[in-house]
Amino acid sequence: MKVLLLSAYDADSHKRWRRGLVAAIPQWQWTVLTLPPRYFSWRVRGNSLTWARGEARETLQQPWDLLVATSMTDLSALRGLVPELARVPTVVYFHENQFDYPRSDAALESIEPQLLNIYTALSGDMLLFNSEYNRSTLLEGAAELLQRFPDHVPKGICQEIASKSQVLPVPLEMAAFLPDARKPERPTFIWNHRWEYDKGPDILLAALRRFGREGIPFTLHMVGQQFRRQPSEFAHLKKLLSKLGALGAWGYRESLGEYRQLLAESHGVISTARHDFQGLAVLEAVAAGCEPLVPDSLAYPEWFGRGGWRYSGDIESCASNLSAAMIRCARRVTSGEPAKVPDVTPMSWSHLGGEYLSLLSQCADR
Repeated sequence: MKVLLLSAYDADSHKRWRRGLVAAIPQWQWTVLTLPPRYFSWRVRGNSLTWARGEARETLQQPWDLLVATSMTDLSALRGLVPELARVPTVVYFHENQFDYPRSDAALESIEPQLLNIYTALSGDMLLFNSEYNRSTLLEGAAELLQRFPDHVPKGICQEIASKSQVLPVPLEMAAFLPDARKPERPTFIWNHRWEYDKGPDILLAALRRFGREGIPFTLHMVGQQFRRQPSEFAHLKKLLSKLGALGAWGYRESLGEYRQLLAESHGVISTARHDFQGLAVLEAVAAGCEPLVPDSLAYPEWFGRGGWRYSGDIESCASNLSAAMIRCARRVTSGEPAKVPDVTPMSWSHLGGEYLSLLSQCADR
C-alpha cells in the first residue's frame, strides 16, 4: 500500500500524530510531506500552491493507494491543481477546526479559514476528528456560517460532512505511561500548555492568588511551548510563584525525558484553557499519574466524565472553582490518600492503532 501523508501546518501535536501513525502501520509504504507551522494565513491558503507547483509536484502526481491529509490542507484546491489526486481515496484528520477559536483583540476577522474547513471536509472521503467536541463544533459552526450567506447556498452540506465523519483521538505513546512513578511529599502541580491567551493564563493567575491565601506549601511547574510575544500574565505568575516559594520548572523543556519526569513528579495537571479540541497535554500528564484539574467542558467530559471544576461564568468564579480543586488535591497528598487518576490506557497507540489501520484500509478499498 502506497500512502501519501500531508501535514500542511506541522505543529507539535500534528507531528506527534503523524509519526505515531507511520510507526503504528509499518507494513505500508509511507511518503510524508510537511510544511512548517508559521505564517498561518498564508500557510492554510497557500499550501496547495506550494505543493502543486513546487518541488513536491512530481511526488503528488505519482500513483497512490491512499491520501491522508490534515485539515489544514487546502484539499479542494490541491485536487484541482493536481488532477491525479482527485482519484485517490482520501482521509482528512481534524486536529482542530476554525469555528471554535476564541479571538484575541489583535486577530483579524476573516471567514476564509472557516470556508477552507468546509471545502476540505467536502473534498475528503473519510473525516476523522480527535474528539466529539471538535466534530460537533465544526458542524455547528459551519451551519451558522452558511446561514449567514445571502443566497445560492446548497442544502445538505453539514449533513454530508456529518455522514462521513467519526471520532478517533490522537493516541498516546506507551512511553508516556508512568503511573507508578514516585511522587514528592509536597503537593506538586504542572501547567503544560502553549503560552498564549487562549490557554487562560489570566484564570490561572486569579486561581493561584486564591490558592496562595490558604498557606499550603506547594510547587507549580510552568512548562509548554513559548513564543516571542506572550500574555503579560506570565510575568505576574512568575513573580507570584516566587513570592509563595512555589516556583518549579519554568519554560519549555527541550528534553522529552526531562518533561516526562516533571509529569511523573506532579500530583495534578491544570488546564485553564478556553478551548482544547482534545487536550493531549493533559492526557499525557494523566498517563504519567496526574489528577486532572480541568474544565467540565470542551473535550474533557469525553475523557474524564462530568465533574471537576466547571468552566463557566467570569474569570473569578472559574478561579474559585480551580482553587478549590487544587485544595482538595493538595489535601489528599498531605493526608496520604490515593490520587484520583482516570485510566487513559484506552487512549494509547497499542489500543487505537488497530482502529486506525481498519478505518484507513476501509477508505483505501472504496
